[in-house]
Amino acid sequence: MAVTGWLESLRTAEKTALLQDDPLMCKAQGKKRREGKALSALCVGRRKVHYLFPDGKEMAEEYDEKMGELLVRKWRVKSALGALGQWQIEVGEPALPGAGSLGSEFIKEDNANPIFMRKDTKMSFQWRIRNLAYPKDVYSVCVDQKERCIVVRTTNKKYYKKFSIPDLDRYQLPLDESSLSFAHANCTLIISYQKPKEVLAAESELQKELKKVKLAHSSDGECKTQ
Repeated sequence: MAVTGWLESLRTAEKTALLQDDPLMCKAQGKKRREGKALSALCVGRRKVHYLFPDGKEMAEEYDEKMGELLVRKWRVKSALGALGQWQIEVGEPALPGAGSLGSEFIKEDNANPIFMRKDTKMSFQWRIRNLAYPKDVYSVCVDQKERCIVVRTTNKKYYKKFSIPDLDRYQLPLDESSLSFAHANCTLIISYQKPKEVLAAESELQKELKKVKLAHSSDGECKTQ
């Protein structure tokens, strides 16, 4: 079964994990301690997991340690010459153009352009497209079964986008139109796809597997794989 196959790939991948403090929460905890106030939860913020697969591909994930929700997933592959490529974000905030480069302060993101990102919840895959000011009835969101993707378009023909759900491709599960819904608020189109029971079960099994991975702890470190 395809679901079992991908889950087994995750189980057998070489994994390292890091528990990273939330600096803002730790700062607040330190202030409470100095003032003699009661402390709340630990200041642990994110659990970072790095996967190295036999073919050389890398996957990095970040989870909210308290809620267990996936915050970031990104991939990196080697070129034909063996050089490491750039990280490609699958889940999480997109990298700003020019970020980290010389003179990037002069490169500003155009606030007029739609910004596409994926931000999942426990029960749904979810995508947000910011800077779309049209009313909800202008949008059409549907499943293209032939191309195995979701298609977003507007009746005024001002916006069009199609995107896949890599999780369903990896698990080789069909797309179901009835699992798809969308909302619009604050110039943001929010598209949700309810996770199939097979995915929820596999994610639960993965979390059990990740609990077996020895955790390093750092205030601002990164996972390292030899």
